[in-house]
Amino acid sequence: MAIRILIADDHHVVRRGLVFFLKTQKGLDIVGEAKDGKEAIEKAAELLPDLILMDLDMPVMNGIEATKAIKEKYEDMKILILTSFSDQDHVIPAMEAGASGYQLKDIEPDKLVHSIEAIMRGEKQLHPKATTLLVENLTKSKTERMPMDELTKRELEVLKEIVNGKSNKEIAASLYITEKTVKTHITNILSKLDLADRTQAALFAVRSGMFE
Repeated sequence: MAIRILIADDHHVVRRGLVFFLKTQKGLDIVGEAKDGKEAIEKAAELLPDLILMDLDMPVMNGIEATKAIKEKYEDMKILILTSFSDQDHVIPAMEAGASGYQLKDIEPDKLVHSIEAIMRGEKQLHPKATTLLVENLTKSKTERMPMDELTKRELEVLKEIVNGKSNKEIAASLYITEKTVKTHITNILSKLDLADRTQAALFAVRSGMFE
């Protein structure tokens, strides 16, 4: 089944260029376009795409605000940020808002397709600059951690699934537990590790080499 994609970018030429290229790729279906964050939210609700290519600097509502609003309502909908900005003021808020990936607009076309496919497999796709900024931010803000042995076996299993980019619903199905139980485990994980969100939890786990 083709991956259904919504493209949100305020630059008409960029949008049309992405549409033209992605339509030539097997397994991808461009279902709609949005010229700002507000329209992206409306189109997401109307079209229910599998993935949204989201620009950040848009009028009416920016991509970070739109990403947060969409992920709050559609947890399983994937969002890949595609932007010109690689500074911490854009990268960190975008990932905290729930984006599954962060790429720059100078990305090679084939790499963009690979990123889309990888995100739909549950993998995170981050530009090296974005990864560096996130890890630096995590290290700077959290210099001391609770020991990992504070986590129960089940909490470690849930954390591993978070690292794999799975949603609460997917984690519940994988571990044969309810979504409510998953949320409880995530709350406990964040509390024990003194972390703010699941993105920080995933980065911390990767950085610590827990699941190598």
